[in-house]
Amino acid sequence: MVKDLFERIQDNKGPLGKWASQAEGYYVFPKLEGELGPRMTFHGKNILNWSLNDYLGLANHPEVRKADTDAAIQFGAAYPMGARMMSGHTTYHEQLENELAEFVMKESAYLLNFGYQGMVSIIDALVTKNDIIVYDVDSHACIIDGVRLHMGKRFTYKHNDLESMEKNLQRATKMAEETGGGILFITEGVFGMRGQQGKLKEIVAMKQKYNFRLLVDDAHGFGTLGKTGAGAGEEQGVQDEIDVYFSTFAKSMANIGAFVAADKTVIDYLKYNLRSQMFAKALPMIQTIGSLKRLELLRNSSAIKDKLWENVNALQNGLKEKGFNIGDTNTCITPVYLEGSIPEAMVMVNDLRENYGIFLSIVVYPVIPKGIILLRMIPTASHTLEDIEETLTAFEAIREKLVNGTYKEIAERTTVDVS
Repeated sequence: MVKDLFERIQDNKGPLGKWASQAEGYYVFPKLEGELGPRMTFHGKNILNWSLNDYLGLANHPEVRKADTDAAIQFGAAYPMGARMMSGHTTYHEQLENELAEFVMKESAYLLNFGYQGMVSIIDALVTKNDIIVYDVDSHACIIDGVRLHMGKRFTYKHNDLESMEKNLQRATKMAEETGGGILFITEGVFGMRGQQGKLKEIVAMKQKYNFRLLVDDAHGFGTLGKTGAGAGEEQGVQDEIDVYFSTFAKSMANIGAFVAADKTVIDYLKYNLRSQMFAKALPMIQTIGSLKRLELLRNSSAIKDKLWENVNALQNGLKEKGFNIGDTNTCITPVYLEGSIPEAMVMVNDLRENYGIFLSIVVYPVIPKGIILLRMIPTASHTLEDIEETLTAFEAIREKLVNGTYKEIAERTTVDVS
Protein backbone atom coordinates (compact mmCIF):
# COMPACT_ATOMS: atom_id res chain seq x y z
CA MET A 1 0.00 0.00 0.00
CA VAL A 2 1.23 3.49 -0.87
CA LYS A 3 1.66 5.70 2.17
CA ASP A 4 -0.10 9.01 2.46
CA LEU A 5 2.59 11.57 1.62
CA PHE A 6 1.48 13.77 4.53
CA GLU A 7 1.70 11.00 7.15
CA ARG A 8 5.32 11.82 7.90
CA ILE A 9 4.52 15.51 8.25
CA GLN A 10 1.80 14.78 10.79
CA ASP A 11 3.99 12.38 12.80
CA ASN A 12 7.25 14.34 12.75
CA LYS A 13 7.11 18.14 12.83
CA GLY A 14 10.91 18.48 12.72
CA PRO A 15 13.42 19.60 15.38
CA LEU A 16 12.10 23.16 15.45
CA GLY A 17 8.51 22.54 14.41
CA LYS A 18 7.85 20.39 17.47
CA TRP A 19 8.06 23.56 19.59
CA ALA A 20 5.56 25.44 17.42
CA SER A 21 2.57 25.48 19.78
CA GLN A 22 4.67 27.11 22.51
CA ALA A 23 7.04 29.16 20.40
CA GLU A 24 5.18 30.57 17.40
CA GLY A 25 4.38 34.25 17.54
CA TYR A 26 6.85 34.91 20.33
CA TYR A 27 10.09 32.96 20.03
CA VAL A 28 9.71 32.32 16.29
CA PHE A 29 7.73 34.35 13.77
CA PRO A 30 7.59 37.33 16.17
CA LYS A 31 5.93 40.53 15.00
CA LEU A 32 8.09 43.63 15.37
CA GLU A 33 6.19 46.83 14.68
CA GLY A 34 7.08 50.46 14.06
CA GLU A 35 9.88 51.94 11.99
CA LEU A 36 12.91 49.71 11.56
CA GLY A 37 15.57 50.60 14.08
CA PRO A 38 17.02 50.02 17.55
CA ARG A 39 13.70 50.88 19.21
CA MET A 40 10.60 49.04 18.03
CA THR A 41 7.39 47.61 19.47
CA PHE A 42 6.88 43.96 20.37
CA HIS A 43 3.63 42.69 21.93
CA GLY A 44 2.72 46.28 22.73
CA LYS A 45 5.98 47.04 24.53
CA ASN A 46 8.91 49.22 23.50
CA ILE A 47 12.00 47.04 23.04
CA LEU A 48 15.68 47.57 22.31
CA ASN A 49 16.27 45.63 19.11
CA TRP A 50 19.51 43.72 18.42
CA SER A 51 18.06 41.51 15.71
CA LEU A 52 18.21 43.57 12.51
CA ASN A 53 20.90 43.11 9.86
CA ASP A 54 20.68 46.80 8.99
CA TYR A 55 24.40 47.25 9.77
CA LEU A 56 24.80 50.77 8.41
CA GLY A 57 21.39 52.04 9.47
CA LEU A 58 20.36 52.75 5.88
CA ALA A 59 16.83 51.36 6.16
CA ASN A 60 15.49 54.67 7.45
CA HIS A 61 18.11 57.03 6.06
CA PRO A 62 16.19 60.01 4.65
CA GLU A 63 18.00 59.92 1.29
CA VAL A 64 17.28 56.20 0.96
CA ARG A 65 13.62 56.62 1.84
CA LYS A 66 13.32 59.42 -0.72
CA ALA A 67 15.01 57.36 -3.46
CA ASP A 68 12.69 54.43 -2.76
CA THR A 69 9.63 56.68 -2.75
CA ASP A 70 10.59 58.54 -5.93
CA ALA A 71 11.21 55.23 -7.74
CA ALA A 72 7.84 53.90 -6.60
CA ILE A 73 6.08 57.05 -7.79
CA GLN A 74 7.81 57.00 -11.18
CA PHE A 75 7.71 53.28 -11.94
CA GLY A 76 5.30 51.58 -9.53
CA ALA A 77 5.96 48.11 -8.13
CA ALA A 78 5.61 46.13 -11.38
CA TYR A 79 8.21 47.77 -13.63
CA PRO A 80 10.00 46.15 -15.42
CA MET A 81 7.79 43.26 -16.47
CA GLY A 82 9.46 40.02 -17.52
CA ALA A 83 12.85 38.42 -17.08
CA ARG A 84 15.98 40.41 -17.92
CA MET A 85 16.70 38.23 -20.95
CA MET A 86 13.26 38.76 -22.47
CA SER A 87 11.82 42.18 -21.57
CA GLY A 88 13.01 43.24 -18.11
CA HIS A 89 16.40 44.76 -18.91
CA THR A 90 16.99 48.46 -18.13
CA THR A 91 19.75 51.05 -18.04
CA TYR A 92 19.36 51.23 -14.24
CA HIS A 93 20.13 47.52 -13.89
CA GLU A 94 23.25 47.96 -15.98
CA GLN A 95 24.32 51.03 -14.01
CA LEU A 96 23.97 49.22 -10.68
CA GLU A 97 25.94 46.24 -11.99
CA ASN A 98 28.75 48.46 -13.24
CA GLU A 99 28.97 50.38 -9.97
CA LEU A 100 28.91 47.19 -7.88
CA ALA A 101 31.67 45.63 -9.98
CA GLU A 102 33.85 48.70 -9.55
CA PHE A 103 33.17 48.83 -5.81
CA VAL A 104 34.19 45.22 -5.15
CA MET A 105 37.12 45.51 -7.58
CA LYS A 106 35.88 43.02 -10.15
CA GLU A 107 35.61 43.28 -13.92
CA SER A 108 31.89 42.61 -14.13
CA ALA A 109 28.78 41.95 -12.03
CA TYR A 110 25.26 40.61 -12.44
CA LEU A 111 22.15 41.37 -10.37
CA LEU A 112 20.16 38.65 -8.62
CA ASN A 113 16.61 38.87 -7.32
CA PHE A 114 17.38 37.18 -4.00
CA GLY A 115 20.53 36.10 -2.21
CA TYR A 116 19.33 32.63 -1.30
CA GLN A 117 18.11 31.52 -4.71
CA GLY A 118 21.01 33.36 -6.33
CA MET A 119 23.66 31.36 -4.49
CA VAL A 120 21.84 28.08 -5.14
CA SER A 121 21.74 28.89 -8.85
CA ILE A 122 25.35 30.11 -9.05
CA ILE A 123 26.66 26.81 -7.71
CA ASP A 124 24.38 24.88 -10.04
CA ALA A 125 25.60 26.87 -13.06
CA LEU A 126 29.33 26.72 -12.27
CA VAL A 127 29.75 22.96 -11.98
CA THR A 128 29.02 19.84 -14.02
CA LYS A 129 28.77 16.24 -12.81
CA ASN A 130 32.51 15.83 -13.47
CA ASP A 131 33.48 18.70 -11.17
CA ILE A 132 34.21 18.46 -7.44
CA ILE A 133 32.95 20.86 -4.74
CA VAL A 134 34.85 21.48 -1.50
CA TYR A 135 32.98 23.56 1.09
CA ASP A 136 32.93 24.52 4.77
CA VAL A 137 30.76 22.33 6.97
CA ASP A 138 29.30 25.47 8.62
CA SER A 139 28.21 27.01 5.32
CA HIS A 140 24.91 28.88 5.12
CA ALA A 141 21.85 26.91 4.03
CA CYS A 142 21.87 28.56 0.58
CA ILE A 143 25.30 27.04 -0.10
CA ILE A 144 24.25 23.65 1.23
CA ASP A 145 21.15 23.64 -0.95
CA GLY A 146 23.20 24.68 -3.97
CA VAL A 147 25.61 21.82 -3.34
CA ARG A 148 22.67 19.41 -3.06
CA LEU A 149 21.84 20.12 -6.70
CA HIS A 150 25.32 19.01 -7.73
CA MET A 151 25.28 15.61 -9.43
CA GLY A 152 29.00 15.05 -8.88
CA LYS A 153 31.21 14.55 -5.85
CA ARG A 154 31.44 16.99 -2.96
CA PHE A 155 33.60 17.12 0.19
CA THR A 156 33.09 19.13 3.37
CA TYR A 157 35.97 20.33 5.51
CA LYS A 158 35.91 21.13 9.23
CA HIS A 159 34.95 24.72 9.87
CA ASN A 160 37.82 27.10 9.07
CA ASP A 161 40.27 24.20 9.59
CA LEU A 162 43.31 24.53 7.31
CA GLU A 163 44.44 20.95 7.75
CA SER A 164 40.98 19.66 6.88
CA MET A 165 40.81 22.01 3.88
CA GLU A 166 44.05 20.65 2.47
CA LYS A 167 43.10 17.04 3.12
CA ASN A 168 39.87 17.51 1.20
CA LEU A 169 41.57 19.42 -1.60
CA GLN A 170 43.89 16.42 -1.98
CA ARG A 171 40.87 14.11 -2.20
CA ALA A 172 39.16 16.46 -4.66
CA THR A 173 42.28 16.71 -6.81
CA LYS A 174 42.57 12.93 -7.07
CA MET A 175 38.88 12.64 -7.92
CA ALA A 176 39.02 15.45 -10.51
CA GLU A 177 41.95 13.77 -12.23
CA GLU A 178 39.76 10.69 -12.63
CA THR A 179 36.64 12.53 -13.83
CA GLY A 180 38.42 15.12 -15.96
CA GLY A 181 36.67 17.92 -14.10
CA GLY A 182 37.67 20.94 -12.02
CA ILE A 183 37.34 21.99 -8.37
CA LEU A 184 35.06 24.66 -6.89
CA PHE A 185 36.04 25.74 -3.35
CA ILE A 186 33.29 27.54 -1.41
CA THR A 187 33.54 29.50 1.82
CA GLU A 188 31.99 32.55 3.45
CA GLY A 189 33.57 35.93 3.99
CA VAL A 190 31.81 36.06 7.37
CA PHE A 191 30.04 33.15 9.03
CA GLY A 192 26.68 34.46 10.17
CA MET A 193 26.21 32.59 13.45
CA ARG A 194 29.62 32.84 15.12
CA GLY A 195 30.93 35.97 13.42
CA GLN A 196 34.27 34.57 12.27
CA GLN A 197 35.77 35.59 8.96
CA GLY A 198 36.53 32.81 6.52
CA LYS A 199 40.26 32.16 6.22
CA LEU A 200 40.43 33.68 2.75
CA LYS A 201 44.10 34.61 2.90
CA GLU A 202 45.14 31.06 3.79
CA ILE A 203 42.75 29.53 1.24
CA VAL A 204 44.13 31.75 -1.52
CA ALA A 205 47.66 30.65 -0.60
CA MET A 206 46.62 27.04 -1.30
CA LYS A 207 46.01 27.98 -4.94
CA GLN A 208 49.77 27.75 -5.46
CA LYS A 209 49.55 24.03 -4.73
CA TYR A 210 46.04 23.06 -5.84
CA ASN A 211 44.14 24.03 -8.96
CA PHE A 212 40.74 25.29 -7.82
CA ARG A 213 38.40 28.25 -8.25
CA LEU A 214 37.17 30.16 -5.19
CA LEU A 215 33.55 31.23 -4.59
CA VAL A 216 32.97 33.47 -1.54
CA ASP A 217 29.60 34.30 0.00
CA ASP A 218 30.28 37.67 1.65
CA ALA A 219 26.75 38.58 2.74
CA HIS A 220 27.86 39.91 6.14
CA GLY A 221 31.25 41.28 5.03
CA PHE A 222 30.05 43.53 2.21
CA GLY A 223 29.70 47.08 3.55
CA THR A 224 31.20 46.30 6.97
CA LEU A 225 34.75 45.02 6.34
CA GLY A 226 37.70 46.44 4.44
CA LYS A 227 38.98 49.97 4.09
CA THR A 228 36.28 50.93 1.59
CA GLY A 229 33.68 48.42 2.77
CA ALA A 230 34.28 46.04 -0.14
CA GLY A 231 34.24 43.09 2.24
CA ALA A 232 36.28 40.30 3.77
CA GLY A 233 38.51 39.92 0.72
CA GLU A 234 39.56 43.55 0.94
CA GLU A 235 39.97 43.23 4.71
CA GLN A 236 42.38 40.32 4.24
CA GLY A 237 44.12 41.74 1.17
CA VAL A 238 43.04 39.00 -1.24
CA GLN A 239 40.06 40.43 -3.10
CA ASP A 240 41.81 39.95 -6.45
CA GLU A 241 42.18 36.21 -5.77
CA ILE A 242 38.47 35.60 -5.17
CA ASP A 243 37.26 34.17 -8.47
CA VAL A 244 33.53 34.59 -7.84
CA TYR A 245 32.36 37.15 -5.26
CA PHE A 246 28.76 37.10 -4.03
CA SER A 247 26.77 39.27 -1.65
CA THR A 248 23.19 40.06 -0.81
CA PHE A 249 21.51 43.46 -0.44
CA ALA A 250 19.64 42.20 2.64
CA LYS A 251 22.34 43.22 5.12
CA SER A 252 24.35 46.45 4.72
CA MET A 253 22.21 47.63 1.80
CA ALA A 254 18.93 47.22 3.73
CA ASN A 255 17.11 46.06 0.61
CA ILE A 256 16.03 43.04 -1.43
CA GLY A 257 18.32 41.57 -4.08
CA ALA A 258 21.90 40.39 -4.48
CA PHE A 259 24.77 40.33 -6.95
CA VAL A 260 27.63 38.19 -8.18
CA ALA A 261 30.92 39.66 -9.43
CA ALA A 262 33.82 38.09 -11.33
CA ASP A 263 35.79 38.34 -14.56
CA LYS A 264 33.63 39.33 -17.53
CA THR A 265 33.92 35.89 -19.09
CA VAL A 266 32.46 34.26 -15.99
CA ILE A 267 29.64 36.82 -15.61
CA ASP A 268 28.74 36.54 -19.29
CA TYR A 269 28.43 32.79 -18.80
CA LEU A 270 26.30 33.15 -15.69
CA LYS A 271 23.98 35.66 -17.38
CA TYR A 272 23.01 33.00 -19.90
CA ASN A 273 22.96 30.01 -17.53
CA LEU A 274 21.63 31.16 -14.15
CA ARG A 275 18.23 29.47 -14.14
CA SER A 276 16.99 31.47 -11.14
CA GLN A 277 17.39 34.67 -13.18
CA MET A 278 16.66 33.45 -16.71
CA PHE A 279 13.22 32.26 -15.66
CA ALA A 280 12.35 34.95 -13.11
CA LYS A 281 11.03 38.49 -13.36
CA ALA A 282 13.74 41.17 -13.20
CA LEU A 283 14.56 42.94 -9.96
CA PRO A 284 11.90 45.69 -9.64
CA MET A 285 12.88 49.30 -10.23
CA ILE A 286 12.20 50.28 -6.62
CA GLN A 287 14.92 47.91 -5.42
CA THR A 288 17.27 48.69 -8.31
CA ILE A 289 17.17 52.48 -8.02
CA GLY A 290 17.05 52.25 -4.24
CA SER A 291 20.22 50.17 -4.25
CA LEU A 292 22.00 52.76 -6.38
CA LYS A 293 21.37 55.34 -3.64
CA ARG A 294 22.44 52.90 -0.91
CA LEU A 295 25.66 52.09 -2.75
CA GLU A 296 26.37 55.81 -3.17
CA LEU A 297 26.04 56.32 0.59
CA LEU A 298 28.13 53.24 1.32
CA ARG A 299 30.92 54.59 -0.90
CA ASN A 300 30.84 58.19 0.24
CA SER A 301 29.76 58.16 3.90
CA SER A 302 32.67 56.68 5.84
CA ALA A 303 31.27 58.17 9.06
CA ILE A 304 28.43 55.62 9.00
CA LYS A 305 30.87 52.71 8.93
CA ASP A 306 33.00 54.38 11.62
CA LYS A 307 29.95 54.66 13.89
CA LEU A 308 29.10 51.02 13.26
CA TRP A 309 32.53 49.91 14.43
CA GLU A 310 32.48 52.25 17.42
CA ASN A 311 29.34 50.43 18.55
CA VAL A 312 30.70 46.97 17.69
CA ASN A 313 33.86 47.54 19.72
CA ALA A 314 31.96 49.02 22.67
CA LEU A 315 29.53 46.10 22.80
CA GLN A 316 32.08 43.33 22.31
CA ASN A 317 34.67 44.84 24.68
CA GLY A 318 31.97 45.44 27.30
CA LEU A 319 30.84 41.81 27.10
CA LYS A 320 34.39 40.49 27.40
CA GLU A 321 35.14 42.78 30.34
CA LYS A 322 32.11 41.37 32.15
CA GLY A 323 33.30 37.81 31.56
CA PHE A 324 30.96 36.77 28.77
CA ASN A 325 32.11 34.26 26.15
CA ILE A 326 31.74 35.78 22.68
CA GLY A 327 33.89 33.19 20.95
CA ASP A 328 36.40 34.35 18.36
CA THR A 329 34.22 36.74 16.39
CA ASN A 330 36.23 39.29 14.40
CA THR A 331 33.26 40.92 12.68
CA CYS A 332 30.15 42.89 13.64
CA ILE A 333 28.21 39.74 14.52
CA THR A 334 28.27 39.39 18.29
CA PRO A 335 27.45 35.95 19.73
CA VAL A 336 27.17 35.28 23.45
CA TYR A 337 27.53 31.63 24.46
CA LEU A 338 25.75 30.30 27.54
CA GLU A 339 25.05 26.79 28.77
CA GLY A 340 21.47 25.63 29.07
CA SER A 341 18.57 23.68 27.57
CA ILE A 342 15.99 24.81 25.02
CA PRO A 343 13.30 25.29 27.72
CA GLU A 344 15.75 27.37 29.78
CA ALA A 345 16.53 29.41 26.69
CA MET A 346 12.84 30.11 26.14
CA VAL A 347 12.41 31.31 29.73
CA MET A 348 15.52 33.49 29.43
CA VAL A 349 14.32 35.14 26.24
CA ASN A 350 10.92 35.78 27.78
CA ASP A 351 12.62 37.45 30.74
CA LEU A 352 14.83 39.57 28.48
CA ARG A 353 11.89 40.80 26.44
CA GLU A 354 9.26 41.25 29.16
CA ASN A 355 11.36 42.54 32.05
CA TYR A 356 14.40 44.14 30.43
CA GLY A 357 13.00 45.25 27.07
CA ILE A 358 15.78 43.53 25.11
CA PHE A 359 14.98 41.77 21.83
CA LEU A 360 17.60 39.59 20.15
CA SER A 361 17.92 36.36 18.21
CA ILE A 362 18.34 33.14 20.11
CA VAL A 363 19.95 30.10 18.50
CA VAL A 364 19.68 26.57 19.88
CA TYR A 365 20.02 22.96 18.72
CA PRO A 366 20.02 21.81 15.91
CA VAL A 367 21.77 24.95 14.60
CA ILE A 368 24.39 24.67 17.38
CA PRO A 369 25.29 21.73 19.70
CA LYS A 370 22.90 20.55 22.41
CA GLY A 371 23.29 22.24 25.80
CA ILE A 372 24.46 25.53 24.31
CA ILE A 373 22.42 28.72 24.04
CA LEU A 374 23.68 31.32 21.59
CA LEU A 375 22.39 34.87 21.98
CA ARG A 376 23.19 36.57 18.67
CA MET A 377 23.33 40.34 18.47
CA ILE A 378 23.76 42.61 15.46
CA PRO A 379 25.08 46.04 16.46
CA THR A 380 24.36 48.73 13.88
CA ALA A 381 25.34 52.31 13.21
CA SER A 382 21.93 53.35 14.56
CA HIS A 383 22.53 52.04 18.09
CA THR A 384 23.86 54.32 20.81
CA LEU A 385 26.37 53.78 23.59
CA GLU A 386 23.46 54.10 26.02
CA ASP A 387 21.78 51.16 24.28
CA ILE A 388 24.92 49.13 24.84
CA GLU A 389 25.15 49.97 28.55
CA GLU A 390 21.50 49.06 29.04
CA THR A 391 22.11 45.70 27.35
CA LEU A 392 25.23 44.88 29.35
CA THR A 393 23.31 45.51 32.59
CA ALA A 394 20.51 43.20 31.47
CA PHE A 395 22.97 40.47 30.47
CA GLU A 396 24.58 40.43 33.88
CA ALA A 397 21.15 39.90 35.44
CA ILE A 398 20.08 37.05 33.16
CA ARG A 399 23.42 35.27 33.51
CA GLU A 400 22.95 35.19 37.28
CA LYS A 401 19.47 33.69 36.87
CA LEU A 402 20.79 31.04 34.49
CA VAL A 403 23.67 30.09 36.78
CA ASN A 404 21.61 29.95 40.00
CA GLY A 405 18.95 27.73 38.41
CA THR A 406 16.09 30.23 38.32
CA TYR A 407 15.38 29.63 34.63
CA LYS A 408 15.67 25.86 35.02
CA GLU A 409 13.14 25.88 37.85
CA ILE A 410 10.67 27.95 35.82
CA ALA A 411 11.19 25.75 32.76
CA GLU A 412 10.48 22.58 34.74
CA ARG A 413 7.15 24.03 35.88
CA THR A 414 6.20 24.88 32.30
CA THR A 415 4.46 22.41 30.03
CA VAL A 416 6.52 22.09 26.85
CA ASP A 417 5.13 20.63 23.63
CA VAL A 418 7.71 18.13 22.34
CA SER A 419 5.31 15.91 20.39
